[in-house]
Amino acid sequence: MKLLILGCKTLREGVVVSVIFFIAGILLTLAALYVVPTWLHMNHVVLLLGFVLLLVAPIVLLSTFLLSVLPGVEQNTDQCER
Repeated sequence: MKLLILGCKTLREGVVVSVIFFIAGILLTLAALYVVPTWLHMNHVVLLLGFVLLLVAPIVLLSTFLLSVLPGVEQNTDQCER
């Protein structure tokens, strides 16, 4: 399967996307608590979006890790800079 092929670039992208989701989730959660008005329950919508991003961030990181320990991936990541 072509989607399961990991290399140095895709491993790095998985970690970067996870960090971006985590930071965006924290910022949206804080914005919902302190900045967004309660008009039409917009603070709840933004808070839900922040919680979803906080939930997705470790899932992306965990799935990247689990895909990297599959047999056969080792040969694709041998030339990676660490």
